[in-house]
Amino acid sequence: MSSVKTKKAALLQALGLEVRRMSAQGVLLSGAVAERVGLSSTDLECLDFIVMAAADALTPSQLATATGLTTGAITGLVDRLEKAGFVRRQADPGDRRKVRVVACEERVRQMGIYYERLAQRTEAVWAQFNEEQLRTVLEFARRSSEVSMEEVAHIRGLPSLQAIDPARKVKPKD
Repeated sequence: MSSVKTKKAALLQALGLEVRRMSAQGVLLSGAVAERVGLSSTDLECLDFIVMAAADALTPSQLATATGLTTGAITGLVDRLEKAGFVRRQADPGDRRKVRVVACEERVRQMGIYYERLAQRTEAVWAQFNEEQLRTVLEFARRSSEVSMEEVAHIRGLPSLQAIDPARKVKPKD
């Protein structure tokens, strides 16, 4: 293998490791914030989908599609978020038979205390890159997110480990 290919292989391996580390840290961060605001990590991440949708409020079906969760799971999730004051259900102005899930801005804003320092520190890191580098990172993030969404759907279609190896009786943690 040429020196260039070896260097690229090493770079790709290091990048893969850092992306995995970043993902794991994101999960841990989400868990820490979720614990502070009284939600599960899944509920907090779904709330983030709702917040990111903002003016394009999501229907429960759209949220299920975006997250890969069942519509039944989404109903319970939206119930919990509504009870905690983070979202409200609102009739769709174009079709009153539909319901949209809208973030309660003031309640969501209260969570800012857990993200302010991270946002400041992250922005300081990003400020060290020029526009071309930032465009490359943005493209990387977009493409990686697309791949991740596709893989979530693919994985949900695969059999569970229990189905593959029924001798190992492992119960999922609630």
